[in-house]
Amino acid sequence: MVKIVGIAGSLRTDSYSQLALEVAAQRLQALGAEVEILDLRQMQLPFCNGGDDYSEYPDVEKLQNAVKNADGLVLATPEYHGSVSGVLKNALDLMSFDQLSGKVTGLISVLGGQPNSNALNDLRVIMRWVHAWVIPEQIGIGQVWKAFSPEGKLVDEKLSQRFDQFAQSLVDNTRKLRGVN
Repeated sequence: MVKIVGIAGSLRTDSYSQLALEVAAQRLQALGAEVEILDLRQMQLPFCNGGDDYSEYPDVEKLQNAVKNADGLVLATPEYHGSVSGVLKNALDLMSFDQLSGKVTGLISVLGGQPNSNALNDLRVIMRWVHAWVIPEQIGIGQVWKAFSPEGKLVDEKLSQRFDQFAQSLVDNTRKLRGVN
């Protein structure tokens, strides 16, 4: 079974990144994947200092172990000042090649303004650097407040179809690249 870990790089209570990640997780589960969402809002992670000893922070080990034992990842980020959120970047910085190398990864960004690919492109560079495999399909949701109903449901059928294609690609490519069923 394909094991996917999802991480949203937002600390907001009503996070659109978290909503988008949950939609992706539902689609992945419908395809038979096992999905674990690591909620950074609930974790106590220090700022990365470039060292290896974070023994005072058990959530660092939890993050590292969950990602190491996964076949793939979904990373969702708000776009802040044209790039990845500091929260997500810090979580990635707390890991190394040991956890991230070879992971098949899907990327999602949300932003308040017009859709673009800045954060997604930056995440592609980061993940390539740690030898992960990023799928070609990606989701960038501009004017995100229009994308979800007050109940947190997607309101755009084309966007819903994109989530389906994204999930199918992540599962298919994870099976191929990681050799799992």
